[in-house]
Amino acid sequence: MIIFPAIDLRNGRVVRLQQGRADAETKYSDDPAQIAMRWQSEGAQWLHVVNLDGAFGEASSANLRELSGIISIAKIPVQFGGGLRDLTSIATAFERGVTRVVIGTAAIENPQLVSDAIARFGADRIVVGIDARDGMVATRGWVAQSQVSAIDLAIQMRARGITRIVYTDITRDGMLRGIDADAMARLARAANVRVIASGGVANVNDVIALRAHAEIEGVIIGQVLYTGAVMLKEAIEIARIF
Repeated sequence: MIIFPAIDLRNGRVVRLQQGRADAETKYSDDPAQIAMRWQSEGAQWLHVVNLDGAFGEASSANLRELSGIISIAKIPVQFGGGLRDLTSIATAFERGVTRVVIGTAAIENPQLVSDAIARFGADRIVVGIDARDGMVATRGWVAQSQVSAIDLAIQMRARGITRIVYTDITRDGMLRGIDADAMARLARAANVRVIASGGVANVNDVIALRAHAEIEGVIIGQVLYTGAVMLKEAIEIARIF
């Protein structure tokens, strides 16, 4: 199982939000590239970078500048999402050096984009991000609540060729409540996709719980890495052993 350290960008800084709320922000660094190098030096195989401003539909030039800085210095692949709602923005991300993109809001508002992106760039480079609150999909930086269930959306995306989903439990994200590994695995089995789990990792026991499910390909870890509650090297080792 792959551990993805999260680098969430807001106004060019590394931050973490509680439950995706813009008014519940904690800043961790003014130097995203330095953070990327830190996680790389500690053994990260991938980086998960999020343009929060883009997800909220706001101007995000500072974040895109920092994304380019991360890619220029890091030697590991970058998975990137936030505000990618058309083929042009997706292509631009790849031109910047991103290895894989995550399509979130557009997957539900414009599902044809997913099909078009797969046709143009290949299924292995396109991931759908499903962010759910109480099992229902939220969009627009988690501000808007849809009437579509996470499982139904995952099944629809699988029919369009998606093989990998980032599944975030919004109610747990940034709250250090622990992750619901069984729910992640249920979605993976229902849609026949690989899942990268996100939202709520509190300690290494969550890594162990996720590793028990073969359908779960990886886990995105954010706040506990920045607070020191989980050490990246330890999480990576546990993901390999169990």
